[in-house]
Amino acid sequence: MTVKVENLTGGYGKTPVINNINFELKSGEIVGLIGLNGAGKSTTIKHMLGLLNPMQGKLSISNVDINEDVENYRKKLSYIPESPVIYDELTLQEHIYMTAMAYGIDRETAMERAEPLLQTFRLKQELGIFPSHFSKGMKQKVMIICAFIVNPELYIIDEPFLGLDPLGIQSMLDLMVEKKEEGRTVLMSTHILATAEKYCDRFIILDKGEIVAIGDLASLQSQTGMTDKTLDEIYIHVTQGGQQS
Repeated sequence: MTVKVENLTGGYGKTPVINNINFELKSGEIVGLIGLNGAGKSTTIKHMLGLLNPMQGKLSISNVDINEDVENYRKKLSYIPESPVIYDELTLQEHIYMTAMAYGIDRETAMERAEPLLQTFRLKQELGIFPSHFSKGMKQKVMIICAFIVNPELYIIDEPFLGLDPLGIQSMLDLMVEKKEEGRTVLMSTHILATAEKYCDRFIILDKGEIVAIGDLASLQSQTGMTDKTLDEIYIHVTQGGQQS
């Protein structure tokens, strides 16, 4: 499985937010997408999800081009947003059923896959509850459960740790490692660079809508001439001219 983002330029209006983005993701790796606020991380993700139409460029997962077969393309990925998207009128179990229906998974299979996740995130007793009443951390766990019952080729995860307690964060990281070991791929956008350095195999650093560095830590150290420096130090170095927004 290969995810390809080729010559991607795009944004929300006529002025591009990201320019000529190129990278590949391979099976069995966790890749960190990092950059300052406004660097283009969310815009890149929205294009990969098919929520924005690119001005130019190609997107594909396992040779399925988003422009040629968007339905099949989307079934190859799942997404955990930064802010949970909860439907007030649906219980936790109905959120699981809705996700299953969207991906063509039968309810029994969905609940079998959800069982260990519900146990891990301590939500087994909440199946009949409306998550709109949950705390933000609990809502985020609903998003995680729904994303992980799909078993897609690619997981796109945007700031996954916001609102999670330390146990929830570790459980989330353990799930990501488990999926990596199964040969699946995780693209994770995060500002928690110490965690990214520990768990990610490679990094894509964005600044002002362009990729300014890409590779594993040793490669980034070599590219920047910052031997033995941490990801945090390299990140600050390559983005120090950036403007936060």
